[in-house]
Amino acid sequence: MKSNRFIVSLLAAFLLVGFAHPVASQSGAMQQQRVPQSRAEIQLSFAPLVRQAAPAVVNVYTRKVERVVQRSPLLDDPIFRRFFGDQQMFGIPRERVAQSLGSGVIVEADGVIVTNNHVIDGATEIVVALADRREFEAKVIAADPKVDLAILRIDPKGELLHALEFRDSDDLQVGELVLAIGNPFGVGQTVTQGIVSALGRTDVGDADAQSFIQTDAAINPGNSGGALVTMDGKLAGINTAIFSKTGGSVGIGFAIPSNLVAATVASALSGKGIRRPWLGANGGTVTTEVAQGLGLERPGGVLVGQIYPGGPADRAGLRTGDVILKVDGREVNDPRALKFRIATRKLGEAAAVEVLRQGRPRTLSIPLTEAPEKPPREVTQMTGNHPFAGATVANLSPAFAEEIGFDALANGVIVLNLTAGSPANRIRLRPGDLVVKVNGADIKDVSDLQRAMRGNAQQWLLILKRGDQMLQLQVRA
Repeated sequence: MKSNRFIVSLLAAFLLVGFAHPVASQSGAMQQQRVPQSRAEIQLSFAPLVRQAAPAVVNVYTRKVERVVQRSPLLDDPIFRRFFGDQQMFGIPRERVAQSLGSGVIVEADGVIVTNNHVIDGATEIVVALADRREFEAKVIAADPKVDLAILRIDPKGELLHALEFRDSDDLQVGELVLAIGNPFGVGQTVTQGIVSALGRTDVGDADAQSFIQTDAAINPGNSGGALVTMDGKLAGINTAIFSKTGGSVGIGFAIPSNLVAATVASALSGKGIRRPWLGANGGTVTTEVAQGLGLERPGGVLVGQIYPGGPADRAGLRTGDVILKVDGREVNDPRALKFRIATRKLGEAAAVEVLRQGRPRTLSIPLTEAPEKPPREVTQMTGNHPFAGATVANLSPAFAEEIGFDALANGVIVLNLTAGSPANRIRLRPGDLVVKVNGADIKDVSDLQRAMRGNAQQWLLILKRGDQMLQLQVRA
């Protein structure tokens, strides 16, 4: 029996350590992996790594005031609803304090912490609890909903806290051992172990510049914002989401890669908010059918469909119909992966973009600049006796479009908000509508729209763009 237990232990340790491969070109880390040589070496543990990393992982507690409507029990009666409809007016508005929890990672010893934006979104109070149970009030330095990251700061009164160093997430490999550290379900700091299951997952969630790390390390509610740590004790990613039909871990979790996290932190600490490079072009995924039409051996890359005049891509010579294959030597297989690659770079640098043009490869050096805010947004509340009264509108620019998650190459006047019961609300305008024409006049900016609404017209013919559809509305005074 002792012999059997020894063999089982040996096999388990062998799986943890990995096979040593006698190829001279392997890295030093790979060459150090070998079969355990003694019983002492078999007694392996993650404890030293946890002792090193865990103090940098914190709990994040938030409170926010929510306005809720206390419904009458009659509203749940189908007979009552049949005669009176779903009468929300019977509800009594009340305020309540909602509490939530998550995790965070100290990335700067003076108290800079990274967490998920969804952990602190809308919070009126944020409290950070360190691993030693000390609590600090936290302030938001910057937040970016587009990539679900938020940067917090606490004041440790001059004390240098334990911080995690960033790992280069581009060097991660599928199969690497990782630890997930966080506060699942509020039970307290918890460590789980797994491997990197996949890299470059871009079809997860709504973020438009993501390339997630997938792991089978158990991640549960409350782990959001926690650390994904590699065996060298460095931060590989920020745990952010799970795939689950029950709400619990089923071994499919996702983390934001550390390279994007590091770029976000650096931008936030610059004092100018989160600023990201902008390509000035968009396109679509090269599917199997598109690849065949272009004569490509296999699907992959981004087919350039539109280029912003005078933008970085335009100045570098990118053309419509080019297929972007790589950025700085890293493959991109869809638009989200392309945005991710650009987002991890610093402003003022240049990205080496490999493209295929008419079957021939070439490399372009594209300068990384911010999206311009031209024209100025001019957020305006429309008033008066006309169809747009009660609508808040603004001019679209590449910068403003990216800020609100709209197509950065779109232009014109966008509807942002509607006042309940207003004329704009009654004709069923929607946030996100683009105003194209009013009574045959082109609407290029807010001033054009204001001029079109003047006078005593008896009717208005409105042409709007809603998503990919063009709509025509005829409104009488």
